[in-house]
Amino acid sequence: MNETISKMLEHRSIRKYSDRPVPREVIEQIVSAGQMASSSSNVQAYTVIAVTDADRKTKLAELCGNQAYVAECPVFLVWCADLSRLKRAAERHIPSETTYEGTTENFIVATVDTALAAQNAAIAAESLGLGIVYIGGIRNHSEDVADLLGLPHLSYPVFGMCLGYPDQTPELRPRLPLPAVLHWNQYDTAGQEEQVAAYDEIMSNYLRERTSGAKNTPWSKLMAEKLAQPARLHMREFLEKRGFTLK
Repeated sequence: MNETISKMLEHRSIRKYSDRPVPREVIEQIVSAGQMASSSSNVQAYTVIAVTDADRKTKLAELCGNQAYVAECPVFLVWCADLSRLKRAAERHIPSETTYEGTTENFIVATVDTALAAQNAAIAAESLGLGIVYIGGIRNHSEDVADLLGLPHLSYPVFGMCLGYPDQTPELRPRLPLPAVLHWNQYDTAGQEEQVAAYDEIMSNYLRERTSGAKNTPWSKLMAEKLAQPARLHMREFLEKRGFTLK
């Protein structure tokens, strides 16, 4: 165990922040650390929008499902998969050739690049004493977010990230047992049900303690119920409108 791994194992989602401002140079340092994440073929197909304007954060909070901490955090980072930069490069260097920027593969590359950079930035932020929480609700009203932020064609908001100095210390949320996710040499189904059952008990106890007995639903049941609810079915149409052919 070293300091870096120890810090990563202490990760908590922070939803309450102090009034202490985050200096511009600290934001730049955090995003610079994000940029050093691995990138497929060095395409670096992402853009980060740091939102500090109170009115704009309030609007984004509304679009994210009225999540108050989006408005209350000092900085809201919007992480966008962005292939527009590559498209402009192609138009400049090979204007007469057909290009395939909107394919499913390039969509995956851009989305993964964005996630890798964001997680690098999250670790950098936590190493500096800040806290973060990812906001998938940025995709609730993707088109409105894209319009509000002026996103170009061939880009989309993957997730948001609240950033600030923590004003809370929530409990660590348990993760699945390591054997449930770490397999050796090939996928191993043996013992998977037992691993999930053990985790169900852990999470039931965690929820019971966290909610003073109000909730104790096992993790596997929560996940089953989640799959039974349609979520953001507008995304394919939205992505196709923005130039992702997904072929």
